[in-house]
Amino acid sequence: MKRDINSREDIHLLVSSFYVKVRTHLVLGPFFNDTIKNWDDHLERLTTFWESSIFLKTRYKGDPIKAHIDVDNTHDNTITEQHFGLWLNLWIKTIDELFKGDYAENAKQRARKMGTFIHLKLFEARG
Repeated sequence: MKRDINSREDIHLLVSSFYVKVRTHLVLGPFFNDTIKNWDDHLERLTTFWESSIFLKTRYKGDPIKAHIDVDNTHDNTITEQHFGLWLNLWIKTIDELFKGDYAENAKQRARKMGTFIHLKLFEARG
């Protein structure tokens, strides 16, 4: 029986499992694999990010908007709503495979909001 997301270890499992899918995805993989040089550091940073977002108990230090704008610029402003939709679908699929409960649902909802916000900021940055 699946249980809810309850700890940093659960979030690390979610993030790690999600990025296994992302790295091999035909459309998303190139964006991430061309950008991320140290996957261990990236997974730790994103575990902290999601821990902060879901549990509201840690402080994430970083600028995800700038990071995504930089990736979009590096890839000639080719990130589209399709990429965000694929990302979100993989995120939700990974959560559903591993967890069930209020925090799991919260992680899905936060990802929906975050994806929309970052998507809008990318297009804003393009001028």
